[in-house]
Amino acid sequence: MSLAGLSPETLEKAKVELKENPDTLHQDIQEVRDMIITRPDIGFLRTEDAFILRFLRARKFNHFEAFRLLAQYFEYRQQNLDMFKNLKPTDPGIKQALKDGFPGVLSNLDKYGRRILLLFAANWDQSRYTFVDILRAILLSLETMIEDPELQVNGFILIIDWSNFTFKQASRLTPSMLRLAIEGLQDSFPARFGGIHFVNQPWYIHALYTVIRPFLKDKTRKRIFMHGNNLNSLHQLIHPEILPSELGGMMPPYDMGTWARALLDHAYDEEADYCPESYTLSVQDLEKDLEKDLSPKTMKRSQSVVEAGLLKRPDKVTSQEDNMKPLLALD
Repeated sequence: MSLAGLSPETLEKAKVELKENPDTLHQDIQEVRDMIITRPDIGFLRTEDAFILRFLRARKFNHFEAFRLLAQYFEYRQQNLDMFKNLKPTDPGIKQALKDGFPGVLSNLDKYGRRILLLFAANWDQSRYTFVDILRAILLSLETMIEDPELQVNGFILIIDWSNFTFKQASRLTPSMLRLAIEGLQDSFPARFGGIHFVNQPWYIHALYTVIRPFLKDKTRKRIFMHGNNLNSLHQLIHPEILPSELGGMMPPYDMGTWARALLDHAYDEEADYCPESYTLSVQDLEKDLEKDLSPKTMKRSQSVVEAGLLKRPDKVTSQEDNMKPLLALD
């Protein structure tokens, strides 16, 4: 397989950090592909070499872990079918979220070649699109960017600016919504996240983090940085010369429509009637689906190297009613 597209520096990085060996690439990919037969309950819609390679890179060429991620990728999509219908920039809900900067994407990479994603949380207009629309816009954006082999190796940085994100906005979030995002981004997507940075976060975001922390892997927890209003600590990790002025950087203020225009092109200025209530996928339906048993059908242990129902909950079980309640009460 040709590794065209990887710079010499990135190729060396892939060898050292990811244990990627150009001489055994075909064999590595086939090892993962051969495991597909062990999960007849999942529809593996893509199995081409380049697609499987991104999962190997995301799991440092551990064949078993790469296959587990590949299975979870398609299992997540099977379990949330409505969420992936019409997953394209012109979908009205996705388009609204993109135009408000969900996500924002900086033009410059950091010194490690990582793409930087920005979320300005206060931009969420809850009257115009849902949290699920935001999640869909982020997943669509990542699907587009992960086509780049350089980013498969170098990965991403996520910065969330919580300035002016109100208690009322936060109170709309439920455990099921946040778990849906964690499962989609942490457990089911072949991207390497080098850091997740919170800036200007109010006390109630710390409260939300306490709730979702049990669902995070240790590796993810170690990569979450709470900067508060101390932008100097952010700048020690990400140089201000590539950051917009909102984050104390040397670049102009971020234009929220930059990434949306790149994805939408001529469709950016076309208006579409849309309100969250008209969206066929309701958050309540998602929450109900999340509480169903995730094991598709009983399989003998010898049939599968990865058991069905990979997206398991922590031992503490909460009721469906609890999962639909907001995490923060206004009264």
